[in-house]
Amino acid sequence: MDIFDPQAAPRPIGIDLGTTHSLVAYVRDGEPIAIRDCNDLSLLPSVVSYEQSGNVLVGVAAKARAALAPRDTIVSVKRFMGRGADDPETRRMAPYDFVPQGAGDANVVRFRVQDRVLTPVEVSAEILRALKALAEDELRAVGGAVITVPAYFDDAQRQATKDAGRLAGLEVLRLLNEPTAAALAYGLEKKQNGTFAVFDLGGGTFDITVLLLEDGVFQVKSTGGDSALGGDDMDRALATELFGLFAVDAAAQAKPVVVRQMLDLARETKHRLTDAAQVSVANPFGEDPKAATVTRARFEELVKPLLDRTGVAARRALRDAGVRAEELDGVILVGGSTRVPAVRAYVKEVFKREPLADIDPDEVVALGAAVQAHLLAGEGEKQDVLLLDVLPLSLGIEVGGGVVDKILPRNTTIPAGARATYTTQEDNQTGFAVHVVQGERELVQDCRSLARFTLKGIPPMPAGLARLEVSFRVDADGLLQVHAKEATTGQEQTVEVKASYGLDDETVEQMLLDALDHGEEDLALRKLAENRVDAARILRATRQAVEADAALLEGAERSIIEAALAALDAAAKGDDANIIKASIDALDVATREFAGKRMNRAIAQAIAGKQVGDIESTVENALGIDVAHARGGFRSQP
Repeated sequence: MDIFDPQAAPRPIGIDLGTTHSLVAYVRDGEPIAIRDCNDLSLLPSVVSYEQSGNVLVGVAAKARAALAPRDTIVSVKRFMGRGADDPETRRMAPYDFVPQGAGDANVVRFRVQDRVLTPVEVSAEILRALKALAEDELRAVGGAVITVPAYFDDAQRQATKDAGRLAGLEVLRLLNEPTAAALAYGLEKKQNGTFAVFDLGGGTFDITVLLLEDGVFQVKSTGGDSALGGDDMDRALATELFGLFAVDAAAQAKPVVVRQMLDLARETKHRLTDAAQVSVANPFGEDPKAATVTRARFEELVKPLLDRTGVAARRALRDAGVRAEELDGVILVGGSTRVPAVRAYVKEVFKREPLADIDPDEVVALGAAVQAHLLAGEGEKQDVLLLDVLPLSLGIEVGGGVVDKILPRNTTIPAGARATYTTQEDNQTGFAVHVVQGERELVQDCRSLARFTLKGIPPMPAGLARLEVSFRVDADGLLQVHAKEATTGQEQTVEVKASYGLDDETVEQMLLDALDHGEEDLALRKLAENRVDAARILRATRQAVEADAALLEGAERSIIEAALAALDAAAKGDDANIIKASIDALDVATREFAGKRMNRAIAQAIAGKQVGDIESTVENALGIDVAHARGGFRSQP
């Protein structure tokens, strides 16, 4: 412990806010170390219990109370961060009293604990307060904090984590992806260059990241994972097995006290199986004292589907990074769940090498966060280290026909920014409805919604004349800011995007699977949607032109155009993009002479008394057209 100094300068800290355990670390004499409590323990159980008196217990004391007061004790709160109240994962084997979502309420998980209603942010803040207090006991004064998050945490989960830090009274310097923190700890200590995979399986989340460590630059080449997969799922699988072995009926399994007891028993059994081939488990229910025997082989059968899910993500991360398993310089293990022998064996099988576990997998993330906090505070000699993280999923907006226009693709290095320009589909449109989405599919319905907002106050203009500039900016924490501006009027709006709640995080992993499995199908559907939008625009414009300038049509010209219009209208109602495109081309041929007459008349009207420089804008206004190619419901501009 440092010598007491009442005037000690605030020291930056790194915090691993984990599902099962959390811990805090700092850099002393150039090396990161985890802070330990009076019992010489660095791991603080991520458990918060609320007593009737109003007292709040955190850590070991709260964990001891969990079986006695399961509804008043929140365990693994990290799995609820950023979730919606209607998320199936919310109620899956969770013995809590959830507050129903009312009309007008934000779709966010809320726990009813005695006479209080709490959110995951408030519960997480209690854990962070306890860690801050532990650090203050050691350091006397705490400065800024780097808090780690799973690489696959979405915008809502990241924002919730940052809010929890602020609520706990911490200055959050940065949110750092857990795999990157682990690589930072390893890279600085080992002073190695090369390409590494970080296999991070914690209590509630799984991340797989491929990084290039080169001369102080930590560049994330790809990332993947599942923010609803971890040791808790192993516990649930084993608890279900134990319910069957002990013949516990369905009514008893629905009781919160029984669920909590069985989950705790399953976790204890899992830990014992790490060192033993089989263990005897006493029946904690009923009068029958008969014990059940659980073998490591049976446990490995139960968790194999979970391990297979990690393998799918790991192989995809390697493919995205353009690296074969045998080309890696090492595989770093992170997270307490990597202590399970089956996990280590599976990692060896997937990556064809023994994984690295030199640094305690429970502490390595916090140590890396401490190093990053140390660097951000401008302390130490190693200030030339650069961290380059990436976006786990693409970001874009909805355009016409329910199509996604991707502005920032996945695996873009962050911080990052990009801009795209769009126009209107309808005449006299006075606003733009902007729908921000995230995902890899081509249609909005297959992606996740992040935010919706409307830019109003646009004066009525013909379709295609308005110009909406949409700018995306993702900061180092992975949080998105969207700026929208209408170029001709200067109307603008900026929003800090907080992702829509209610996302089932298991679908994040599924998004990438679906993008691969349905790639050709999605492109065909996108083409169909875009052609339908073009058809609707062309039908409307052509009918308006025919109605306005019927006098220019001669002989059978009108009937030919009407037939082409009818053919395009019928094609647009079908499901063949090629037929729609062919019908558009046929209408173009049918109206070519008519369009020429309209153009000649417009030019004749426009040039009378005009200078050459005014002619182009006059023609556009006279015809109500946009000469630039455009598409969308508002449409993207080239």
